Amino acid sequence: MRDGVIKPVRIEKPEMEWKQTEADLLPDLEKQTLTIRLHHLANVMFDNVIEKFCTELNATETRFPLSNWPTVFKLGSI
Repeated sequence: MRDGVIKPVRIEKPEMEWKQTEADLLPDLEKQTLTIRLHHLANVMFDNVIEKFCTELNATETRFPLSNWPTVFKLGSI
C-alpha cells in the first residue's frame, strides 16, 4: 500500500476453475447427510482457496432442498 492506495487482488482464475470443476454428490442414508466432494483443481494454490471456501460453506450449516439433509462440502478425490 502506497499513498493510501490499495492494489486490487485478482481471483478470477480460481473462481473460473471452481465453476468448471467436477463434483461427486455422495448421499449418506444412515447419517442423512449429502457430501459434495469437489475434485482437485490444477494446482495447490487453487485447492487451498477451495478448501477455505468449503470450510465457510460448512459453517453455514446449509441444508439440501427438499430433503432437509445437511450438506458437507469437501475437496478430495476417490
